[in-house]
Amino acid sequence: MVVKSVLHMALILTLTLFALAALVLLLPRLVTGLYAWTRIQKPDQVANQPVAIVFGAGLWRDGSPTPVLEDRVKTAAELFFAGKVDTLLMSGTTVEHYNETRAMRNYAMSLGIPNEAIVQDYGGLRTYDTCYRALHHYGIERAILVTQSFHLPRALVICNALGLDAHGVSADMRQYRKQSRLWWNLREIPATLVALWEVYVQPPQIALGEPEPIYPNETE
Repeated sequence: MVVKSVLHMALILTLTLFALAALVLLLPRLVTGLYAWTRIQKPDQVANQPVAIVFGAGLWRDGSPTPVLEDRVKTAAELFFAGKVDTLLMSGTTVEHYNETRAMRNYAMSLGIPNEAIVQDYGGLRTYDTCYRALHHYGIERAILVTQSFHLPRALVICNALGLDAHGVSADMRQYRKQSRLWWNLREIPATLVALWEVYVQPPQIALGEPEPIYPNETE
């Protein structure tokens, strides 16, 4: 009886710890989702802003954009042609043989976006980096964030917490594979926890370089 009682208590304790751990991981995702609820609009409803920030999302081996990245660029292009934004800030990873921003620019230009309306941010290694550099390196104070719905809440919280007034437009233009959607959403759970830690507790050091304001007159 004593052994059964101890085992029962151990089971309850284990389940309680698992429940608390799940709460710690899932609560940030819930909070960011609620925060972003009123800041995500449809392309025809979002207010005009100077810049659309387009987040990188991977390349194929031949250097071409993945479907997720294509949809982000397409959505941003639609905003440009609708007069919602004047500039597209393409932010992604740039290393040897892997240049996201160049692929994004080339694809945008194939859709008819003029080269002079595109700015490439080579330092957008992570969502935090992209938001921080947009504000402090490129002088962007207001923007539309363009990414898929699974990523928008985290991106919106980071940018707004840093002081960049951002609204979001979802780039979900097709039905993505179920396995991919599951992986993306699972990955967002710890990523969101890390994001909240970085914006509210321990900000990381971000490489900026010499500022390159997109609209210099507005930052003077």
